[in-house]
Amino acid sequence: MASPYYIESGDFYMDKIDKMIINMLQENARATISDISNKVSLTLPAVSERLKKLEASGIIKQYTAIINPVHMNKNIEALIMLSFDSIQQEEEFKAYANTEVDIQGCVMISGIFNYCIKVFTENTESLDSLVERIKEKGASRVDVSIVLSDVLGKPFQLA
Repeated sequence: MASPYYIESGDFYMDKIDKMIINMLQENARATISDISNKVSLTLPAVSERLKKLEASGIIKQYTAIINPVHMNKNIEALIMLSFDSIQQEEEFKAYANTEVDIQGCVMISGIFNYCIKVFTENTESLDSLVERIKEKGASRVDVSIVLSDVLGKPFQLA
């Protein structure tokens, strides 16, 4: 049996059953406590208590629905790499990115680019328009890659 995980923020030890609960919720966030209880062979109150601890410790960050962007008329997925020449331009971009509905994710990266953003947009024209708006925010270097297919997409999983 693998050793429990130690979470510093609350002296919380996560065992094999906690991992089973998390994996069930990652597959279906709407799983009921009763469903989970049957799967892990614990009572309803025991499962409820474990869920409360997983939530309080921050291990479970949120329960969410995953939306298919194509059904929302977002037919183009792209990754856009960005560089900026000044911190002021970066700050301007970050403020803008939080307001732009087509930007779904943004990470700061190392290398020749500063950021990689994930976008979903209607078509290539709307993608081009988005890139132009980003350039107006001071991006000095932009590289756009359209996603052809998802090879692997999974949430963070416990070993």
